[in-house]
Amino acid sequence: MMKERLRKPSNRDVMQIREVTVADAEAIAGLLASLGYPGCEEFIAAQIAAQIVHPDARLLVAAGGDGVAGFISLHFVPQIALAGDFCRISYFCVAEDKRGQGIGEALERAAAALAEERGCDRIEVHCHSRRSGAHRFYQRQGFVESPKYFAKAVG
Repeated sequence: MMKERLRKPSNRDVMQIREVTVADAEAIAGLLASLGYPGCEEFIAAQIAAQIVHPDARLLVAAGGDGVAGFISLHFVPQIALAGDFCRISYFCVAEDKRGQGIGEALERAAAALAEERGCDRIEVHCHSRRSGAHRFYQRQGFVESPKYFAKAVG
């Protein structure tokens, strides 16, 4: 796993990109709430535990002395019509007070490195139209807009 250190401009603490642990559950629940997914505190630890052991999932955090500043959730999906698999970013968030410090870029670079290690030919992310700031971030990282995305609730 790629270990990346970032200097935070606000203090001398060093951010490190690392694999998630179940101990990160509270921080990740807070970040998810900031994305508009409140109420996951009751089940987030179980979800993280399942992600840790899933062979086609990875969950990374950016953490330093003051805790988790961001996370990225990845899923690797086999393709049938193309030679390489693809990596999907499922969730990606940097704390609002930590944005602009290179944390998101470091998490995305770590994701790209993992995707390359897994033989993926691309990374995809679905990002709601209301998240215009996130759209600008993805474009700066080299992502291009894909025309349509459909979703259907089941159950």
